[in-house]
Amino acid sequence: MAAAILVAFAAGLLVTLSRQLNGRLALGSSAMASSFWNHLVGFALLALLAAAAGALWPAGAAGAPLPAWLGGSLGVVFVAAGSWLIPRLGAALTGGLLVAGQMLSGVALDLLRGGGAQPGLQLAGVALILAGVWLSRRPRRRPARA
Repeated sequence: MAAAILVAFAAGLLVTLSRQLNGRLALGSSAMASSFWNHLVGFALLALLAAAAGALWPAGAAGAPLPAWLGGSLGVVFVAAGSWLIPRLGAALTGGLLVAGQMLSGVALDLLRGGGAQPGLQLAGVALILAGVWLSRRPRRRPARA
């Protein structure tokens, strides 16, 4: 369990770094161009790793179910949106809102499929994330000068 938690944490760090790099790239081009390069380079790396593992084309790929196609399509939208948002909102606000959206949709999906042991606590977690985003965006009050 500890290893899975560390992998999830590291993946979260990499998502933030990836969004920041794509956002910077989008500043010099566009969110779509940034998303294009993100996916082209990602595909090339994945193809090399898959070829090295001896499974370039996954078994059953020709008859892949609809979710296999939809997941990639939604991923493109996610990457392009992040590339567009980072320069406009900043990394912390974009990251906080993305995490809140992910948590909210995760809670909703757990509820729909009958999973999720404590939806009240999960919703409270989403509320805390949103409160943190709101607090981080409030203007600072300057102390009164005497």
